Amino acid sequence: MYRILPRPLPSVLDPLTELALDLRWTWHHGVDELWREVDADIWGHTHNPWLVLQNTPQVQLERLSGDPGFLQKLNSATDARRHYLDTPGVCAARWGGEAPRHVAYFSMEFGLSEALPLYAGGLGVLAGDYLKTASDLDLPMVGVGLLFQEGYFRQIIDADGKQSEAYPFNDPTNLPIQPALGADNAWLELALPILGRTLRLRVWQAQVGRSRLYLLDSNHMLNGAADRGITSKLYGGGSEMRLMQDVVLGIGGWALLDALNCEVEVCHLNEGHAALAVLERARRYMHRTGGTFHDA
Repeated sequence: MYRILPRPLPSVLDPLTELALDLRWTWHHGVDELWREVDADIWGHTHNPWLVLQNTPQVQLERLSGDPGFLQKLNSATDARRHYLDTPGVCAARWGGEAPRHVAYFSMEFGLSEALPLYAGGLGVLAGDYLKTASDLDLPMVGVGLLFQEGYFRQIIDADGKQSEAYPFNDPTNLPIQPALGADNAWLELALPILGRTLRLRVWQAQVGRSRLYLLDSNHMLNGAADRGITSKLYGGGSEMRLMQDVVLGIGGWALLDALNCEVEVCHLNEGHAALAVLERARRYMHRTGGTFHDA
C-alpha cells in the first residue's frame, strides 16, 4: 500500500515501482541499464529511479510496455529481487533462533545514495554501508534518522577561491521513500511532550533491501514555525537547534521503535547525536516494569 501514490503505469510495468522504492539499487547495479533504457537523460542527471519513473513521458512508458526485450529485462530484475529477499542470508542461515530480534542503528546521517541526500560525509556513508551490509547478511537491523528538508550544503568555489554554499531542497515526493504506516494503515505520527508543548513528528520509511530506515520529520502542519524547522538543515542552526535535533533523534527515535512494537535487543548510537535514546529507553523501561532508574 502506497501512501504517496506513484503515477499510473501500464500494468506490465507495475514492478518498476517496487524496484524504484527498494534502495538495493544503490549498491546492486544490475538494474542500472533498466533505468537507463527507461529515460537515459533523467537517469544520467539524477541516478534516482524514483525520479525516472515519475518523470518519464507517458508515450515512452507505453512504448516500453510493448517492448519484449525490455519486459524480459524487467521480469529478470523482479525475479532477482524476489530471490534476494526470499533467500536467507548468512546471519539468518547460521544463527537461526539465536539471532537478535532487532538491532537499532541511530544516526544523524545516512549516506545511501546521492538520490537521498541526508549526509555530510564519512559518518553518514558509514551508517549507509552498515544498513546495506546488514541487508546482505540478513541481519535484522532498522535505521533511525531524520528527514532533512535541506541536506548538507553543496560547496561552490568562486573565481577568488572563496567558498559559498547552496542547500538544495529535499522534496519528499521526489525521494525514494514512503510514509510509514501505523497499525490503522494511517500515516504514522508521534507526539512528544517537550518544554510545555507537543512536538509532532511524521515518520517516513525507506526500504534498503532487507533492512528498513525510518526517518523522523518535524515539518508537521500542527507544529509552530520553529518546531517545523528542527529538521530543516543537517547540522544547521545554533546550539539550541542542534539540541532539539538530538531530542528528536534520541527521544523521538526510541518512541518510534515503541510505536512500531519493534523489539530491540541491540541499540547502536553512531556518535553522540542519539545519546538521549539511552535515557528514553530507561524511562520507558521504568514505566513499563516499575523498576528503578538504576535497574533501567
